[in-house]
Amino acid sequence: MAASPTRDLLLEIGTEDLPARFVVPLATALARGIADGLGRRGLVPDRCTHYATPRRIACHLSGLGEQQPEQTVERLGPALAAAIRNDQPTPAALGFAKSCGVAFEALGRKDGKLFFSRTAPGQTTVEMLPQVFEEALRQMDELVPKRMRWGTGTETFVRPVEWLLCLFGNDVVPLQRFGLTAGRITYGHRFHAPVAIELPAPLAYEPALGEAHVWAEVGARKAEIRRQIEAAAAALQGHVRITEGLLDEVTALVELPVAISGRFESRFLELPPEVIVATVETNQRYFTVFRDAAMTQLTEHFITVSNIASRDVAQVISGNERVVRPRLTDALFFWQQDLRQPLSAYAGKLDEVTFQKDLGSTGDKLRRLTALAAEIAGELGQDVTDVSRAAALCKADLVTKVVYEFPELQGVMGGYYAAHAGEPDTVSRAIREHYLPTQQGTPIPSTRAGQIVALADKLDTLAGIFAIGQKPTASKDPYALRRAALGVLRIFIEGELALDLRAVLQSALALQPAGKRDEQVLDELFEFVMERLRAWAVGQLHDGRAIAVETFESVRALGISQPLDVYRRVLAVHGFVQHVAAPDLAAANKRIRNILKQAGGIAGGIEPARFEHAAESALLDAMNTLPQLAGSKRYTEQLVNLASLREPVDAFFDGVMVNAENAHVRANRLALLARLDAMCREVADLSCLPG
Repeated sequence: MAASPTRDLLLEIGTEDLPARFVVPLATALARGIADGLGRRGLVPDRCTHYATPRRIACHLSGLGEQQPEQTVERLGPALAAAIRNDQPTPAALGFAKSCGVAFEALGRKDGKLFFSRTAPGQTTVEMLPQVFEEALRQMDELVPKRMRWGTGTETFVRPVEWLLCLFGNDVVPLQRFGLTAGRITYGHRFHAPVAIELPAPLAYEPALGEAHVWAEVGARKAEIRRQIEAAAAALQGHVRITEGLLDEVTALVELPVAISGRFESRFLELPPEVIVATVETNQRYFTVFRDAAMTQLTEHFITVSNIASRDVAQVISGNERVVRPRLTDALFFWQQDLRQPLSAYAGKLDEVTFQKDLGSTGDKLRRLTALAAEIAGELGQDVTDVSRAAALCKADLVTKVVYEFPELQGVMGGYYAAHAGEPDTVSRAIREHYLPTQQGTPIPSTRAGQIVALADKLDTLAGIFAIGQKPTASKDPYALRRAALGVLRIFIEGELALDLRAVLQSALALQPAGKRDEQVLDELFEFVMERLRAWAVGQLHDGRAIAVETFESVRALGISQPLDVYRRVLAVHGFVQHVAAPDLAAANKRIRNILKQAGGIAGGIEPARFEHAAESALLDAMNTLPQLAGSKRYTEQLVNLASLREPVDAFFDGVMVNAENAHVRANRLALLARLDAMCREVADLSCLPG
């Protein structure tokens, strides 16, 4: 059957203003739902585009067939043994034929059963669209936890639906939903172009909305906003701070972006820049402007994006400035009030703040992590004074007014308060950074003191929550222990801290006031953190290749408990597996391991005098001539040297029978292989590698 002619499909849902966080996800879900629904029915569009603004979500599918291909209907009936008796159809067979609408003779046989097959013309796209639309709407409903009802109807959506548009080519598809029937009418900007727009065809959609002052395509609107705010900042001789999250949110809030500059009084620059950024960006969705590209010197200017091209821009600017002023005034008041006492004065109030009901107050946690930080500092040979001071003050800002108002600034404000109180720079920076890394991609603390305090904080949380039996499940991790474990590992590795993970976890467990702190809990906690190391390392790209799971497991098999050492060995093995000798050595080591396992215990050492074959002497000589690098941590060099054993190992297995009849000769050969096996496990267990 020849392919059916194609048309473009346009579907738009017009609404009251949508919450910004749902705009793009709903439009994406609509486009995906329609495209996938039609695809499952044999109609795959050439291209699928979604559009999204605060007042609409829409999708445009191009090159869509008018009718699905012929459909083959197949049914299996009763087994032949039950369908035919004495060469005659049974009632079961006749009933199956009747249900298929054919005579018994028209049925076929397949897999020992009666079989029916027929082809039928496919449905038209217009006939299928109502059901496909309903399926897409159900998928969209899953994105919105709370939906609205409006008017007298019972249907729900994230916001009231005001119009529906559905065009297939030049024709209207009269979909019915939300008490509406789809037509060819859409609407432009609410204020600049409120008159209805009648579309002749789907391709007219984006140009028509453009003329009606609506940037319908999300990517184009986002790029235009970025262009405008960067131009506005340049006009102010500054540099605008753009975060993707804020840019995405603003993009979802406007249909007609118009960047407008404003300013606040310079007296507010007394505030730490993070407080101003939190006030202006988080609360108001404005963009802050800095004097320098490094974003270190904040100016009193900000840029906002309006959804209207006002004839009186001064009024709009004045309104924006009027809104931000009281918020900054409050922040300045909180800042000044907090500075009336040194940071140390706030630490005493932490005993009144519960950390966890079984683990005590935040003050209790502070004392535990201070003790742990001092122990870690001593282990690393660091000055304990600054580390202990930073640890003792690191949570004090939790009870300050600014952090109460801006919880996201905890730690940051503590650093400012510590510096203001005259604490050493090492202490204030450690306090500021001790929550790092907060998520994947954020840096670890930049100072050794900060790294130690951050470790102590995360280790205490891990140990405490495991001790009271509230470790994460597959779906729940309320204390963010996976993130804490990954933070610990990144500090170990990126900070190059040669610490024994099991030892520091044991110290953290011993400090806990409640729960189980035995060897079983320690084992569970250690395995939990090491599993995070596996998840973090496997798949990382090095030298253009992803670290393989076998590479990690070859090191993990050695039972090393120092994450930095594990990671360095993993990188060395990752490079080694590219060596031409690696597969052969891995295969040989597997063979050796099986031989030794079958032999049981190995008694005695290697006696060269008992060698009967030149290959035995050659292998021992090759092993003896390798540089003795065990314990040197020169892992790459060790593995490269080991690769030189490939030829003598191959020659040994080609010419020597390990299980010789003479027990002394056999034991001597097993001892030789046992030494080779040990060498194959000095850096990693090579038998775990492919080969």
